[in-house]
Amino acid sequence: MPDPFEKIRNLTAEKDFAKATDPFALFGKWFEDAKKIEMEYPEAMCLATVDESGMPDARMVLLKGFDERGFVFYTNMESAKGEELKANPKAALNFWWRDLHRQVRIRGLVERVSDAEADAYFASRPRGSRIGAWASRQSRELESRFALEKAVAKYTAKFNVGEIPRPEYWTGNRVIPLQMEFWHERPFRLHERLVFLRPSPDAPWTRKLLYP
Repeated sequence: MPDPFEKIRNLTAEKDFAKATDPFALFGKWFEDAKKIEMEYPEAMCLATVDESGMPDARMVLLKGFDERGFVFYTNMESAKGEELKANPKAALNFWWRDLHRQVRIRGLVERVSDAEADAYFASRPRGSRIGAWASRQSRELESRFALEKAVAKYTAKFNVGEIPRPEYWTGNRVIPLQMEFWHERPFRLHERLVFLRPSPDAPWTRKLLYP
């Protein structure tokens, strides 16, 4: 019978899992493995938030950067997720790398990135994406596809020459983890689970193994 884990046995992070003490370093190794193995969008992550009533909401977004401060994604802050984060600045992330038989679950606080960070990232986006950020009233009712195309045409004409400024409502959010769990699939559902916890962003991490 073919071994479904054969292609990942020699990856660096495979060997480092059991002795890991730094969750950011371990995530970095797993993410590098994902970029080598996953065919598309290794940076895709499920972002979960809750609204003012406590109703949960989730959607796929793209990780645009991470370091020891946290994990960054960008959005229109007048969208559903933007409004939910304003009301309750906490979130959960889930990375699922199917071909690696791994997932990472993250829970934590959310803060806005600096204007300088948001400006730099916005300027790096394709011109059409920058125009789209102006044209789309994200998450709000759209009367017709033509209305969106008309808005795109309007802002294409407005920003016909020169730089396109970042809309004030469009920015980045950083999820500052208080919990990071690394899940590694094993045969017969005897998976490995390693969780790192801290009570606040400036506190040291504690490390625990969990039953599958």
